[in-house]
Amino acid sequence: MRIRVLLFGQLKEIVGQSEESLDVQPGTKLSDLMSRYADQFPKFGPMAGSIACSLNREYASASSVLHEGDEVGFLPPVSGGLPSTSTEVQAERHSDHCAIVREKIDSQKIADMLKAPEDGAVAVFEGIVRNNSRGKPTLYLDYQAYDSMAINELEKLAQAALENFAIRDVKLVHRLGRLEIGETSVLVVVLSAHRGPAFDACRWLIDTLKKTVPIWKKEYFVDGAVWADGEPFPEGIRAKTND
Repeated sequence: MRIRVLLFGQLKEIVGQSEESLDVQPGTKLSDLMSRYADQFPKFGPMAGSIACSLNREYASASSVLHEGDEVGFLPPVSGGLPSTSTEVQAERHSDHCAIVREKIDSQKIADMLKAPEDGAVAVFEGIVRNNSRGKPTLYLDYQAYDSMAINELEKLAQAALENFAIRDVKLVHRLGRLEIGETSVLVVVLSAHRGPAFDACRWLIDTLKKTVPIWKKEYFVDGAVWADGEPFPEGIRAKTND
């Protein structure tokens, strides 16, 4: 049977391509596929303990059995890409409360559009590109994503925030592609009757986004480029991969 494998960030560079179609035997598990790559690519093995697996755009257990036509993703720690190999990566993606875009983010316009008379607080977080990293000047950043999965994960976070905090509305926007110094890479807007829940939800959203949403960044310097160090996946995701 045939499956599709997507590789991101450092893993793409180790394997030498961003995706491939593979023929595997019925009953093959995700863990078997990981072992296959580790055997074939020596640098893949040492990363196995830190990566996560996805199956058809959802985080999945390494014990999951593969089926004909499945889409497998091997994901290094996030916030840290996948160059475009298909037209879908180039398109903007939207959900009820989230967006993945390639154009500049107009933070003020987005916040103003969301405001309502019952709101007493609007908490806004902007992640912006700074001019230095690793002790040297940064030229620019390149954000890349497993975008079809990323928009789903963003919407899950938005829904969780609406359920768990006393807020009225939320908007998450992440930009992909090349970003220059000072440009906004990610925007979180939270609206509520009172400031406390707005602040709390905003902080939870950006902290969790940085650990769970499959978006990576590459930092460019005069002397080369490196993938940014991603934060470890939360225990729940790591447990799936390691079970």
